[in-house]
Amino acid sequence: MFTAPTLSKADITAYSVPTDAPEADGTFAWNATTIVLVELWAGNESGIGYTYGNRAIAKVAEHLFNRCLNGRSPLDIAALNLAMIGALRNSGSRGMAAMAVSMLDVALWDLKARLLGCSVSQLMGKVHDRVPIYGSGGFTSYSDSRLTQQLTDWVNAGIHMVKMKVGSDPTADPQRVRTARKAIGDAPDLMVDANGAYSVKQALALAELFGQQRVRWFEEPVSSDRLEDLALIRRRTPAGMEIAAGEYGYDPYYFRRMLESGAVDVLQVDATRCCGFSGFLGAAHIAASYGIPVSAHCAPSLHMHVGCAVPGFRNIEYFHDHVRIERMLFDGFIDQKNGYLQPDVSSPGLGLAFKKQDALKFAA
Repeated sequence: MFTAPTLSKADITAYSVPTDAPEADGTFAWNATTIVLVELWAGNESGIGYTYGNRAIAKVAEHLFNRCLNGRSPLDIAALNLAMIGALRNSGSRGMAAMAVSMLDVALWDLKARLLGCSVSQLMGKVHDRVPIYGSGGFTSYSDSRLTQQLTDWVNAGIHMVKMKVGSDPTADPQRVRTARKAIGDAPDLMVDANGAYSVKQALALAELFGQQRVRWFEEPVSSDRLEDLALIRRRTPAGMEIAAGEYGYDPYYFRRMLESGAVDVLQVDATRCCGFSGFLGAAHIAASYGIPVSAHCAPSLHMHVGCAVPGFRNIEYFHDHVRIERMLFDGFIDQKNGYLQPDVSSPGLGLAFKKQDALKFAA
C-alpha cells in the first residue's frame, strides 16, 4: 500500500506584475496584477497553487496551513478542504478567505498527482483531451487601434472566440463593438463583458445593438448579485446571445442560487476563488443538474486540467494578463494551439515549475 509523506511546509509569496498598458473594464481600472503563490511540501515533493488577488491572502493561507494541513496526509484532499472551510467559520469563508483555500487546494491536487506520478487531469479523470479557449482582453482603456490589433492577433493565431470589455462609456460601446466586428470579420464569435456596469434598461437596449453585430455572449450585463435583473435580461436578449456570470462565486450556495434563479445560460467558475479544484468540480456538478454548461474564468494553466475532467465544459477564458504572467513565471507553460489548450499528461501534476529568480523583481 502506498503511504504518502505528511505535509511539512508551505512557502507562500506574492508578486505584483505591472500590466503592459493601462487596463480598465466597466467598473474598475488597474496597472498591475498580483499573483499569490504557495508551494506545499511533503517529504521531498512539492505542489504549486496560486490565485490572483490581494497579497493579504498569503496571511490567511499561512494560518490555514498551520491549523489544518501541517502534519496531515496530502492524499486526503476532500477532508483537508472541508477542514480549511470549517476553520474560517468565525472569520467569513468568502472573498480572500476562499481564495486562500483555493490556492492551497490546487497545490494539494498538484502535490497528490506528483506523488502518484500522473497529471492533475488524469487524477481527476479526463473526459476531454483538450478544451477550447477564448481570447479575453479588449480593455475599455484601449484605443480602437490597440483593440483591433489584439483581437485580430488572436484570430490570426487560430482563436475563433474573442471577448472585449464594455461599460466604461455606454454611449461609445455600440461603435466599439462595430469596430471589433469589422476587425475580426464575420466568422469568429464576438463576446462582450460589462462587469456589471449597466442598468437593466441600458443592458436591454445595448443587447439589441450588440445583437446586430452578432455578439454571442453578454457577460455580467448587470451585477451578478442582482439575480432577478440578470434573469430578466436573459429572458429578453436576442436569440443566439448567451448570458454568462458566476466568476465571483466562492461557494456552492452561490452557484445554486444563480442557477435556481434562471439567471445564466453559461455558469462561470473560477478555481482560484471557489475553494480550488474541489470547489470547481462541485460547482460543475450543480450546473450539470440544471443542464447548464460551465466556463472557466481566467488562470488558463490551472483550468485546462479541471476543464478536461468536466463533461459539460464550454471553454476557458484565455485572459491577457494571466497568460502573460503564467508564460513569464512558469516553466512548463503550455500555449494555446488553434484555439485549444491540452495538458501534457507526460508531466506530473500541473506540469509547472515556478521560476523563483525571475519572479523576485515583482515581489509584493
